[in-house]
Amino acid sequence: MPAHDPSAAPTLRQLRADAASIVAQAVQATLPGPAIARELALLPHDVPVRLVACGKAAWTMAAAAHAALGARLRAGLVITPRGHARGPLPPLLLHEAAHPLPDVSSLAAAEAVLALLAARRPEEQLLFLLSGGGSALLERPLAGVTLEELVQVQARLLGGGADIVALNTVRKHLSALKGGRLAACFAPQPALLLVLSDVVGDRLDTIAGGPLTADATTSADAQRIVAAHRIPLSPAAREALALETPKCVAHVTTRLVGSVDLLCEAAARGAALRGYRPQIVTRELSGEARVTGTAWAATARAWRERAERGAAPGPLALIAGGETIVRVRGRGRGGRNQELALAAALGLAGLEGVVIAAAASDGIDGPTDAAGAIVDGSTWAAITAHGLDAQRCLDDNDSYRALDAAGALLRSGPTGTNVNDLALALVTS
Repeated sequence: MPAHDPSAAPTLRQLRADAASIVAQAVQATLPGPAIARELALLPHDVPVRLVACGKAAWTMAAAAHAALGARLRAGLVITPRGHARGPLPPLLLHEAAHPLPDVSSLAAAEAVLALLAARRPEEQLLFLLSGGGSALLERPLAGVTLEELVQVQARLLGGGADIVALNTVRKHLSALKGGRLAACFAPQPALLLVLSDVVGDRLDTIAGGPLTADATTSADAQRIVAAHRIPLSPAAREALALETPKCVAHVTTRLVGSVDLLCEAAARGAALRGYRPQIVTRELSGEARVTGTAWAATARAWRERAERGAAPGPLALIAGGETIVRVRGRGRGGRNQELALAAALGLAGLEGVVIAAAASDGIDGPTDAAGAIVDGSTWAAITAHGLDAQRCLDDNDSYRALDAAGALLRSGPTGTNVNDLALALVTS
């Protein structure tokens, strides 16, 4: 796509279109297929493969393995959220399960994985494809811990604003499969694990609960998190939480096939192609979504003011990757990217020449059908014009309804990847 004429500032319509295109291009660049094909090309060509794929990107990852391995792929299981599978991949079996909280389908997925591993043959190569979302999709509580209690604990942590590291620290210590415990089920047979990271810092023991990775967290860590969130536990859950997870997993070889770094770099390339001067602000975006959105808007406003003074030549693209959190205070509906965007809309109110986009790379932001949103200086007023109190929506965690009314939501559907979130601010000169 040709760059903008540097002598003419992009219109608001062009800014919004560019933001949507940059997000889409960045997400497309993180699809795991090519990286998986490169990794699997290194496997011996005469060894049969038994595969387990789990996570939001499980189908896309499994499809790449299916194409790369051909007849060598003897058996396998693909566990993905409902609505994410895109068709059969024989001989692989598809299993759709619950997300973001587990249910009986998650228990059934665990039993199917254990059965598949129990039927393995010594000559087979075990291949695991893992992406974010696997913590909920694949679950087997430790003895005495009920599914109901597991869901209640996780819901309290999510509602209380626990980040993914804290959430999965507790999950690992209540699960019979997470925190390296799944790897123990087939030790010492070697396995290859290909991981698509949705965790800031690419902590392998956190992604999908680290079922095949030595756990860097301790039972004491999990107990402190539960205490900090004042979550009551049954005696069985307290006993489970006190059990230590594996600290050494030597028989699994792990390789990273995608992360937020690729997302940010692809966004920078897309912005440059459209005539913006890209600046990656951080690859570790974190904090509370509404606070981050306010700060992001203030940064964009400051750059716009510099541009108006002639101190910031050319259109600018500010880029950040990572994952924020939402503290649930109300009863509305939305996701962390939508809440970030709604808070940013307040900070941009009345300002021209700036748009801010926030989107989940997997295409699903919270329990909604939107990936995120694109907002500008007119968004806050547009929400009000539709009869909604924008501030009340923000206070009630009702970002989806507010942004939908303003026509600001980004909807892509499941993308087939999962490498954190992208925040983007486009600022004209």
